[in-house]
Amino acid sequence: RNVAYRMATEDNILVFTFDHNVYNPISTEVLQGLEQAVRRVNSEPDLKGLVLTGAGRIFSSGFELDTFLSWQKVEECVEWFYFQEKVMYDLFTCAKPVVAAVNGHATAAGMIVCMAADYRMVVDNPRIKIGMTEISIGLSISSAEAEIMKFGLGSDKNYRDVMFSGRLMNPAEVVQRGIFDELVEDDNRLLDKAKDVVRRYVDTPGRPFTTLKYLEKRQAAEYILTSHDRFDWQQYATQFFDQSVRDTLARLKASMK
Repeated sequence: RNVAYRMATEDNILVFTFDHNVYNPISTEVLQGLEQAVRRVNSEPDLKGLVLTGAGRIFSSGFELDTFLSWQKVEECVEWFYFQEKVMYDLFTCAKPVVAAVNGHATAAGMIVCMAADYRMVVDNPRIKIGMTEISIGLSISSAEAEIMKFGLGSDKNYRDVMFSGRLMNPAEVVQRGIFDELVEDDNRLLDKAKDVVRRYVDTPGRPFTTLKYLEKRQAAEYILTSHDRFDWQQYATQFFDQSVRDTLARLKASMK
């Protein structure tokens, strides 16, 4: 099987599982897997939707730090984020339901993936942490990521509280704030409940879900596409070459061994 993720069809629903070491980071390989998953869900009539989850005690810790530290030139960074933007856009605009079934910590890009989903459920465990740590590392987020976060967080206050503080929240808080939809008491029921949501959304006469979702996300989706070329990618990429940022990323990487 793939070494970074698992993909399986269960009850006509595609289940994508982040599964690489204990942190389930999102590498280039994982992005390629997500791209393939969305393509399959959109093109295979039998597939009703997509469920995203993680192996072990972590949903996903975010982008793979090795990737960030490997870049030697700004152009490499820009090229990588161009691909990442496309995958996030594809996930955000998937024609069928996408449910985030969050089994554990979901931080940084792990949380962005959740925000791209149509429904978010999380195990009711106060030890689970959810949030965006970029500001404390010294990083911003990219153009599509920002629009997806704004859309998912739903309010200026939520965006500021999450993005400007770097503070991590527990499941009860993200549900109370309306950022996530549901607490799941028993993690053994997590996938079943996620698949129930997919079925609830699509198993209706004529399946109007696709049109309703398109209408809901149309403005944000169009903005992601039109703003891509106006975003200053060179300036964005330079942050990854700032020595203090690289030192922080290296320390983080070392702490995760």
